[in-house]
Amino acid sequence: MPSALFSPLELRSLTIPHRGWVSPMCQYSCHPETGEGVPNDWHLMHLGSFAAGGAALIMSEAAAVNPVGRISPLDAGLYSDEQAAGWERIVHFVHRHGAVECKIGAQLAHAGRKASTYWPFSGRSGSVPVSDGGWVTAGPTNLPFNGYAAPAAMSEEDIQGVVADFAAAASRAVAVGFDTVEIHGAHGYLLHQFQSPLINTRTDSWGGSEEGRNKLMLSVVDAVRETIPDSMPLLLRISASDWADGGVDVGASVRLARSAADRGVDLVDVSSGGAVAHQKIRAAPGYQAGFAEQVRRDAGVPTGAVGLLTSATQAEDIVANGRADAVFMARAALRDPHWWLRAAYELGHDIPWVPQYERAVPRHGF
Repeated sequence: MPSALFSPLELRSLTIPHRGWVSPMCQYSCHPETGEGVPNDWHLMHLGSFAAGGAALIMSEAAAVNPVGRISPLDAGLYSDEQAAGWERIVHFVHRHGAVECKIGAQLAHAGRKASTYWPFSGRSGSVPVSDGGWVTAGPTNLPFNGYAAPAAMSEEDIQGVVADFAAAASRAVAVGFDTVEIHGAHGYLLHQFQSPLINTRTDSWGGSEEGRNKLMLSVVDAVRETIPDSMPLLLRISASDWADGGVDVGASVRLARSAADRGVDLVDVSSGGAVAHQKIRAAPGYQAGFAEQVRRDAGVPTGAVGLLTSATQAEDIVANGRADAVFMARAALRDPHWWLRAAYELGHDIPWVPQYERAVPRHGF
């Protein structure tokens, strides 16, 4: 039987060689000496290794659309020419050295009230104070995330500015040569903060009803869709559930996904959680695939599944049984940057190897 996981997927004019993709993974490695938010040799090695390892689509780590949208001072951005030049080098490498005809997408993000934090391996936690290189963050209200500094509630002008920043970053992504763009609307970052009733208590047109709380997310979708070519697919990452009473649930996410698809989103990357510290996530292998399946079925839009997806047979089952159209890998890819070569072998499917590695093609076991 042919492999469903290793079958191509077409989104608009983009043909992605197979359905095994790389999730965005922040590296917290844009060092000040090489430029604020500028990707460097580490990012080239990190993303390039997946291309050589057989991945079909690689999503960049979250690239902030403005300086205050960075999760930490060491996060990547796509709001300057210097940053764009750093990404262009990586895009060229992925296109040139992929085992398959690897594609690469830019994830555009704004961390909102979860910005200006210490990076995971800094030895510190919480918000970086202004005196130590941090900044005042922004959110729908001045309600802080647990243990973080309080954000400044965004004005109408601030909100419109963020929408414009997403569009400007998308324009840079197109100029750099990215194959697709993903809007980060998940994990408790700014767009999700506006969406979640646990955070957004505004009473103006950007809050209140579900329509009001979704307004920023969909405004960004509109702005980015109008900016990028009609031939380029647009992805949207969402958190399908807040895993907390009174928060976003999968029904609300289905309605959001349906509206996003009507506005030109071509695939919804379905994750969950991150809005509030009191979430109660019941993690298990493939624990989020059910969200992707329900959004796909009820919203009528292609989806990508994420979350403790580690084996070839697990990924094959998800795609073959129509639970999702693609599978995003993260930690499994960090453990084995050649995961796709191994998975293809285990599923009895041949995919190309880069010529430098062809001597290692397995003949009698991987």
